[in-house]
Amino acid sequence: MYDFKNFTVAWEGKESTIGTKIKKLIKKPEPAKYKIVMANYKIRSMISKLDVFIERLRERDRALFEKVVDALITKDTTRATMYANEIAEIRKMVKQLTITQVALEQISLRLETVEIFGNIMTALVPVIGVVKELKGILKGVMPTMSFELAEVEEVLRDVVIESGSVVGTGVSEFYTSPEARKILEEAKVIAEQRMKEKFPELPSITTPSAEGAKAPT
Repeated sequence: MYDFKNFTVAWEGKESTIGTKIKKLIKKPEPAKYKIVMANYKIRSMISKLDVFIERLRERDRALFEKVVDALITKDTTRATMYANEIAEIRKMVKQLTITQVALEQISLRLETVEIFGNIMTALVPVIGVVKELKGILKGVMPTMSFELAEVEEVLRDVVIESGSVVGTGVSEFYTSPEARKILEEAKVIAEQRMKEKFPELPSITTPSAEGAKAPT
């Protein structure tokens, strides 16, 4: 049977007895709801940072795109190819960051739901799995943000474990739930759409050797 009284104490941080009050004067733990709010604040902050960083990359992409066009006008395919290759690397990075941003937006919405309804087990377990995946994506691109996500992951894992012990529900696995995979797949689809909307398709680059191969003999 769930101990709803203890769950309420852990969630809201309410003190129910004199003994509990004395214990919390010695070491007062942060209530679960507070941890969720702070985790969501960090997530929203990361979404804003990604916005700024992606826009800078987009500006760099636009500048290189113009150079590709200029090089093609002068038939300098070598230079055009060089710029196009750099654009490809930038867009690869932007795609990773956009997937991360979309997934964080979905995580933030779930955390807001948890703040309102307190359905920790069903909402947070898949979120932890997604946060772990995003942490890996950002590790080689934005190490500082990867570290911030590691902190969020730890906070959310603690909330789930504490809540699980309160209501008598164990947490055996955080990272392989179908719901977590679904969140990531949806983020990839949305990221692809945003990329198509914001980044123009590169013009085809035909090298002199390719032109020669097509010429009639």
